[in-house]
Amino acid sequence: MISAVRFSISVLVLAMACSAQEGLTVHSKGKQNWPAAEAEKIYLSACSAVQREFGSNRVVRPQVTVVLGAEKDVVSFDEREIKLTKWDRHAFAQGVVMFAFEDLMPVEQRLMLAKRAVIWAGSTVDIERVSK
Repeated sequence: MISAVRFSISVLVLAMACSAQEGLTVHSKGKQNWPAAEAEKIYLSACSAVQREFGSNRVVRPQVTVVLGAEKDVVSFDEREIKLTKWDRHAFAQGVVMFAFEDLMPVEQRLMLAKRAVIWAGSTVDIERVSK
């Protein structure tokens, strides 16, 4: 019985690692060390946190590439990269949250919301205008 539980836990851990790898890629310039297991764990945790915070039923797993050995720590939305001078779990988590948040609402939905905001703004009337 205990071996069956251990086997189930092993399968679950491997499945989580595989699902994280689908969206997470790491490139290291030079011979920078980075904790692969920690990166996968933080990636999944950050994605889940965004998903829970905004009550999304959709699984959020943004495509993210981490570049270690960059000149400075930055998030590049166009390239979908988190560039870090060296491994920094907090900077990495912040970058993943940014990409997960961006993926939570597709571009079409963002444009539709912006259009709705303009329409609503144009359809309101100041109370001073009505009373004149």
